[in-house]
Amino acid sequence: MLLSIATIVVGLVLLLWSADKFIEGAAAVAKSLGLSTLLIGMLVVGFGTSAPELAVSAISAYHGNPGIALGNGYGSNITNIALVLGLTAVISPVAIQKTVLKKEIPLLLGVTLLAFWHLHDGQLTRLEAISEIVILTAAFIWLVLSSQKKFEEKEVPAMTSGMAWVWLIIGFVLLVISSRMLVWGAVNIAHAFGVSDLVIGLTVVAIGTSLPELAASAFAAKKGEHDLVVGNVIGSNLFNTFAVVGLAGTIHPLAVPSDVLSRDWPLMFALTLFVYLIGKLRKSKKGKPKINRMSGAVL
Repeated sequence: MLLSIATIVVGLVLLLWSADKFIEGAAAVAKSLGLSTLLIGMLVVGFGTSAPELAVSAISAYHGNPGIALGNGYGSNITNIALVLGLTAVISPVAIQKTVLKKEIPLLLGVTLLAFWHLHDGQLTRLEAISEIVILTAAFIWLVLSSQKKFEEKEVPAMTSGMAWVWLIIGFVLLVISSRMLVWGAVNIAHAFGVSDLVIGLTVVAIGTSLPELAASAFAAKKGEHDLVVGNVIGSNLFNTFAVVGLAGTIHPLAVPSDVLSRDWPLMFALTLFVYLIGKLRKSKKGKPKINRMSGAVL
């Protein structure tokens, strides 16, 4: 018990420190590459924090468990918007670029609708899965080529390009390690108090696997790097929808459980649409779209 408590304490301290360094590194990398922090948030932060979902879904598909592969990808999308973006906005309201409402979020809505088209007949074929990966790759190439720095310059920690990448990688690795430490310690304590594996899975493990995204987004918001927050969620959801599910379907064609079409996909789409509408309707005093604390609480 004492070891578990110590692991949680050390893991929490390490999580907070690594999230801080991860965001500093990401902001510096964006500046050194001449790319917007939004795009870095989508490509580096979003993809990086979704790597565990990719591994879990690929393994699940290989072993013939499509429900886990689809549930993991879509469940992560729901968590990213409802928990990560929502709680981050409660901590610090998140500003959204107007261009994001014209390009990135509509792209995510389009990808989500296309995913439904692939799943509506009750299966995801290998050809459909491969097409999802190809479409996603093309979409990101388009985003990179069309990316222009139409954002206000913020103060970025002074560091060389090499050090920026070092802190980005170290921060990410420690984010993953510290979140696993927290989950391990919490699971052991829960077991000691007689909590069932189901309840542990629905609470401790579910939240624990979202800690990297949550910690990174919260620190980015506090530092005023709102583009990293938005980029993290959009990039991660694009990745989960087409790369995570697409890779799983490429490995093994997936039979689609009815719950995915009647419950999971509608909720995922509704949350994405909600963020788009909030961005359109809610404006800050400077006229910029934003997700305020009330909207975050609703999420």
